[in-house]
Amino acid sequence: MDGAQTGEPPKSGLRERKKAKTRALIQEIALRLFLEQGYAATSIEQIAEAAEVSTTTVFRYFPTKPDLVIYDDLDARLMEAVRAQPVELNTVQLVRSALRAVFGGPADDAPEPGGIDTLPERMQLMWSEPELRAAMLAELVRTLREVVEFVAERAHRPTDDDKVLATAGALIGVSLAAWFACEGDASLTRYSHLLDSAAAHLEFSLPL
Repeated sequence: MDGAQTGEPPKSGLRERKKAKTRALIQEIALRLFLEQGYAATSIEQIAEAAEVSTTTVFRYFPTKPDLVIYDDLDARLMEAVRAQPVELNTVQLVRSALRAVFGGPADDAPEPGGIDTLPERMQLMWSEPELRAAMLAELVRTLREVVEFVAERAHRPTDDDKVLATAGALIGVSLAAWFACEGDASLTRYSHLLDSAAAHLEFSLPL
């Protein structure tokens, strides 16, 4: 009998939740150790021992050491929130509304690792470690590509269209500027407020 007949959740769903909990535990312990004893001084072996898993398991979820800090689910949450916004909004209005939904809404019962709850700690580490800042900027390039594709799809324009590039670049620039402005005060309230306020200046000045 399958899950629908028995009223039990599908096994694949249970496996995914178990994997998410393991990933969350590993990252939570890694962040704690990084903050307590320093990023460079903390080894993957120490993290694995504290999480009571093998080093192979750590690398299965986080292929590199910076991934333990950089990894998050915020892009996925934001895209989900974007899809839920009214279609009549322009691109910047839509993104601002989605950001407010993500940062201002209630947290899930079982949030993905590296999500909103751990953002201040991760930001603190990224500011203090050159290796992590470099990894963050590399991740930002990937995010920029996704934003370009999203803006292009929504505007029914090619990804190399100048208006698409201007809109996507401005949005990424605002997020990066807000990130740097929060150095020394990594509270979610400050970051989300700065991000929203800065994006407000783009709302009626961008072409899409």
